[in-house]
Amino acid sequence: MSYADNLFIENCRDILEHGFSDEDLSVRPHWDDGAPAHTVKKFCIVNRYDLQKEFPIMTLRRTAFRSCIDELLWIWQKKSNRVAELKTHIWDSWADENGTIGKAYGYQLGVKHKYKEGMFDQVDRVLFDLQNNPQSRRIMTNIYVHADLSEMGLYPCAYSMTFNVSGNKLNAILNQRSNDFLTANNWNVVQYAVLTHMMAQVSGLEVGEFVHVIADAHIYDRHIPIVEKMIEKEPFPAPKFKMNPDIKNFYDFTVDDFELEGYEYHKLEDKIPVAI
Repeated sequence: MSYADNLFIENCRDILEHGFSDEDLSVRPHWDDGAPAHTVKKFCIVNRYDLQKEFPIMTLRRTAFRSCIDELLWIWQKKSNRVAELKTHIWDSWADENGTIGKAYGYQLGVKHKYKEGMFDQVDRVLFDLQNNPQSRRIMTNIYVHADLSEMGLYPCAYSMTFNVSGNKLNAILNQRSNDFLTANNWNVVQYAVLTHMMAQVSGLEVGEFVHVIADAHIYDRHIPIVEKMIEKEPFPAPKFKMNPDIKNFYDFTVDDFELEGYEYHKLEDKIPVAI
């Protein structure tokens, strides 16, 4: 079985068997019919993925690989907050009257800041340090900006990346305050594993380890039956990840520069409701 599937199964069983249920509490999320969306959660799940060994995409159900990358490039490359620039409609519920998600996600990455070396936005600062000062312990981004939270359509869930070079390997940590485990866990893992591959290649480094730290890992009440069926399936082997080796500039990547070879997955029989 793929390593990503194995971790997903272990995490889900841990959440369902040992997690805390908020069914007796007042909660903010709700379903389309207005009912409160309760969860079972675990505090602080930490998953480690060796990207040299395997690409961490699950096979228990399909993860939309191209859509993941489209959103990743929208945030990190285009630094956009305009929902219409996405090919999927996953952000539609959080768009404002101007069609944006406010000062959230890509917007924050594109804000320029003054450093000793000059003006950089957060992405360009990471690229500069990886190429000019790879042993720095300060190569990181943070889009959870308290001063702008009131102007965000959604507070950032995956909010901070820390990059660390050991020898010739680029390692990365994604910090996430909240994770809807069925809907978004592997989506986020795939995105930031790809980002680590991208940053490594354009910096002349080898890809190393990707670590995913989740403060609140939860399964929604209406997702529990779907999860229980999924984790009883037999996973397929992980596919092979391929990235265009000719791309040396981070901003030259397109969705077409990435592919999966031999991606097999189980068909999801149930529609996943999304809590808002």
